[in-house]
Amino acid sequence: MVTDTWGQGPMVPGKEQTGARLKFLEKLTEHSSAARQVKASTNADAKARHEQARALYQKALSAYNANDYQTAAELLNQALRTMFEAVRMADPDKVLAEKRERDFQNLLASVNALSDAHNRVSQEKGARAANSDLRQLVDRKVSQAHTLRQAGKLIEGRHALDEAYVAIKVAIESLRGGDTLVRALHFDTKEEEYHYEVDRNDTHRMLVDVLLREKMEGSETIKKMVQSFIDKAADTRRQAEALAGKRDYDAAVKTMEQSTKDILRAIRSAGIYIPG
Repeated sequence: MVTDTWGQGPMVPGKEQTGARLKFLEKLTEHSSAARQVKASTNADAKARHEQARALYQKALSAYNANDYQTAAELLNQALRTMFEAVRMADPDKVLAEKRERDFQNLLASVNALSDAHNRVSQEKGARAANSDLRQLVDRKVSQAHTLRQAGKLIEGRHALDEAYVAIKVAIESLRGGDTLVRALHFDTKEEEYHYEVDRNDTHRMLVDVLLREKMEGSETIKKMVQSFIDKAADTRRQAEALAGKRDYDAAVKTMEQSTKDILRAIRSAGIYIPG
């Protein structure tokens, strides 16, 4: 059944609309790059789906010529889904690779946008050198991601970008000191502010793994020192969550902020200074 875009019940397709879809599907199944990909494939299931899509197209054409536009539209929908299945079966690795490339580019765009925002905020607050460790990490991870992508290692490149994203996000948040950015934010409720602090806490905790992994692996002393602060932060976070569970969001916000400060102390204990 074809329904209208407003969800108000069945919509009978018109001759012009159905005819245009017939032309599109005919091109898709016979002359498109997708059709050529399926025809060149060695995947028998893909070829079978392609033939099913072509058969459905012919049935839709017959229904159209009989002025049965409703049936034609339903057959066209089936044919389109079947053709897409054929394309996926023809080259699943290519489809997956294209998705990974899109994900990589989208995340890279986010990292670049956050980097630009960090530059602007740093200039406004006169704190260009305040986050040099983090910015160096971001630049290093982005460069590493590009190198891995060029080597065909998109999964590893995406992981490097994930780490760059966490680092630049924290770099922006660490400019909160004094005339803090968070105080410039407007929260409609204390509960909303609490969830913001939970997100900050999560991000800083991830930064420990990103920023200190090598230092902790290379020094048992640093590892123990960092872990002591992380354990304390985890305990404090549990207290904040308990307060939030009682809907005491004012106290929960303050307690969650304290947990994040302990994570910052963990990072500083390893010799990396982050304001905040």
